Amino acid sequence: MEQHVVEWKLRNVLTPQDASNIRQDLESLAEVIEVRVSLASRVVRTSLSSPKHEAAVAERLQSMGFQVEEPGTGKDLASRSRDATHIHKRIALPLVGLQSDHCATRIQHGLNRLDGIFSVDASFANQNVIVTYTPGKTTVPQIVGHIRALGYDVESAKSEYPTTGMTCASCAVSIESMLGHQAGVLSASVNYANQSTTIEYLPSAVAPESLRNVVRSIGYDLHIDRRPDETDIEELKQRHYRSLVRKTILAILLSLPIVFIAMVVPTGIPHPNWIMLAFTLPIVVWAGRGFFINAWKQARHRTASMDTLVALSTGVAFVFSLFNTVYPQFFVDRGLQAHVYYEAVAVIIAFILLGRSIEERSKAHTSSAIKKLMGLQAKTVRVLRDANEIEIAVSEVMPGEKIRIRPGEKVPVDGVVIGGYSSVDESAISGEPLPSEKSTGATVYAGTINQKGSLTIEASKVGAETLLSQMIQMVREAQSSKAPIQKLADKIAGIFVPIVIVIALISFGAWIALGPEPSLTYAMLALITVLIIACPCALGLATPTAVMVGVGKGAENGMLIKDAESLELAHRVNAVILDKTGTITVGKPTVTDLEWQNPRVDARSLSSVLLSIERASEHPLADAVKGYLESSGVPDSAVLEDFESLTGKGVCAVVQGNTFYVGSKTLMSEKTIAISPQIEQTAERLRHDAKTVVYFSSEHEVLAILGVTDVIKEGSARAIRELESRGIEVHMLTGDNEQTATVIAKQAGITHVRANVLPAEKAAYVAALQKKGLTVAMAGDGINDSHALAQADVSIAMGRGSDIAMDVAKITLIKSDLRHIAFAITLSKATVRTIRQNLFWAFIYNLVGIPIAAGVLYPFFGFLLNPMIAGAAMALSSVSVVTNSLRLKRQTLENEKR
Repeated sequence: MEQHVVEWKLRNVLTPQDASNIRQDLESLAEVIEVRVSLASRVVRTSLSSPKHEAAVAERLQSMGFQVEEPGTGKDLASRSRDATHIHKRIALPLVGLQSDHCATRIQHGLNRLDGIFSVDASFANQNVIVTYTPGKTTVPQIVGHIRALGYDVESAKSEYPTTGMTCASCAVSIESMLGHQAGVLSASVNYANQSTTIEYLPSAVAPESLRNVVRSIGYDLHIDRRPDETDIEELKQRHYRSLVRKTILAILLSLPIVFIAMVVPTGIPHPNWIMLAFTLPIVVWAGRGFFINAWKQARHRTASMDTLVALSTGVAFVFSLFNTVYPQFFVDRGLQAHVYYEAVAVIIAFILLGRSIEERSKAHTSSAIKKLMGLQAKTVRVLRDANEIEIAVSEVMPGEKIRIRPGEKVPVDGVVIGGYSSVDESAISGEPLPSEKSTGATVYAGTINQKGSLTIEASKVGAETLLSQMIQMVREAQSSKAPIQKLADKIAGIFVPIVIVIALISFGAWIALGPEPSLTYAMLALITVLIIACPCALGLATPTAVMVGVGKGAENGMLIKDAESLELAHRVNAVILDKTGTITVGKPTVTDLEWQNPRVDARSLSSVLLSIERASEHPLADAVKGYLESSGVPDSAVLEDFESLTGKGVCAVVQGNTFYVGSKTLMSEKTIAISPQIEQTAERLRHDAKTVVYFSSEHEVLAILGVTDVIKEGSARAIRELESRGIEVHMLTGDNEQTATVIAKQAGITHVRANVLPAEKAAYVAALQKKGLTVAMAGDGINDSHALAQADVSIAMGRGSDIAMDVAKITLIKSDLRHIAFAITLSKATVRTIRQNLFWAFIYNLVGIPIAAGVLYPFFGFLLNPMIAGAAMALSSVSVVTNSLRLKRQTLENEKR
């Protein structure tokens, strides 16, 4: 085969490892036949199948970080590459889920189909994939998304960091934009209301320190020194709030004499302008310096925010006033008055700082759910070690340790009771007001409160694994997530400030050209007022504050909402699919009927025999019978002399020389035990009701029968009636048989039933309803429900179900009570209604305020808005949005109807 040989001179110093990497990388290209590397001369000699492949090899070498000279010229290719439209970049992605070379091949073929991919090298041995791509045609997040769509994953980190310095929604947009363009960042979501940034990034490609530097370069700060706990975050916010309050107080105190001099005694004291300048300087230089610093940093990166508007308006007014104070003769000689606007500068900064202080205080109330959950955490715990009781920090507890909990104390970790008896107040976790009784074998949860008795528990889950810690984390993540409706607000906020600046300049020019004398004064007032009144803060707060309060309200009522999208979407649900076992029903067998063959038999002593037999049995139904008899007060006094398990049929036992059987009808027939017509009639009725019949007999006749079934939960029927009263279709899917499904559906009041359904068929059923145009919510508790939960528009897991179901679902009902589905829909309606109200008033405020500030009313009414009033109105708009969101706290979830 004809070969084209070309040599590339590298300006970098080469190491043996570099040479090996170059050979391996270039030989992976199909067009490269052979590669030789000379360390001494720093030359790479390549044999190519065609001369047209030279550019590809050069770009590959540059993507590896080498400076390449053009063959035969000695010129650096970097300058030529900078002008090229297709500059390749190279990134190594660590993979998760590769089981064989076949998996690596699948990824390689899948990525090669993407537009903009230059080369792919997936390795099962190294558990990674090296991708060379064209940034203009594809991005790293798109590449990672495609890998995940193929069923694999990329090893990434996701962290939430406190973010300070933000003053409006456009600040959040600027941070998101800057972080999103960093190599290795998969996603960045900034929550202005929560003052936090959630970043998913590739640790192998970018470090948190570099992300912090990027954020700092535009005037904000990302606190990544260590992963802060909730207390650290609150302390950080408190420090910022206290600093803001100090600046606000100073600005207000200094503004009062300035306003007094400017408006009350402008000619009553000597040198008033110089006195006002002395009072204004500390306000501009210290209290308001943050506006100017941040505006400058953002200008360097061609971004703008509310700080830009404030800095421009007050800066222009201050410089103009300073000029007229130092050199008033300039305007006087031209027949104009040398106006100063120190009072406007001072009062505007004071009003904006005051508004932000009130806003910060109000926003703190929106995260009260987090604070309440944090308050449930115990700080210390008494553990039993080497027969001694010692007190340690709760963070030092290890799984398996025994813990003593006294009356009135908080349960520090999740665990199982191994001694003692008490009642525990679980209202903070489950929302149920009545205490739950706890004895040996019962489960207790961190954050609940022990009542009168003492308990000894064995720790099962500690630290971040406890239910309380998971609740706190879920609530935090949900409050930081963005609802789809917020995307519109974010887009508007991103272009809002530049548009306002243009409007302000147009207003300035119009007043100069068309305004009455002194036109410059009027132009200055219009410019300053437009820049001040146009505040995107209300727009940025409209959605996240409502979401934060809504998620917190859900947590307080036993509903863990994982993201804002589910909270927004739930109110549109018009079809709910319910799994049967564990969702509508309790999820475990329960004895509902016990009928004796002859009322004259000694039922109490025979019940004692039956209890002793079931205690020895390992049959799944034995626990149900045992629990029923124990709760009825039956004594465990019978002594078994012999016991035998009859596989698939039942058990046989001997008590005081008498033989007894417990089992199925097949066992009765096999032992030729007589069954009376009365018992048989009752058994037939129980079977018709889809109950399992258990026979209890002596050696000669059936003594009693029991009906066992999975009963529906208390409140399930009521919850289903509530959903249907709202016009929502309710469907039940189960893998159980047709007869059982029909009986349970009748008891629960459900008309749409499907039995004998496999897990994949549940997901297909959800998809079929979605194709009809329905918004579908799916509620389930088992692993077999996870596929359908992922398919549904709104996924709901029962809190006592499997971990997989709760991982997949976006809403978890802690108490596993179906009535909370209706509550979630009510909460969603209230939250979306609040978001729409907030957005409406935020838009209306700016649509009305900006034209008035520009002076459109002046030709008709002679009215021109004062900049100080504009500053007060701007502050009030943000506070009103937060206050409206806080109204959600008073929302009643239980009684609101459609």
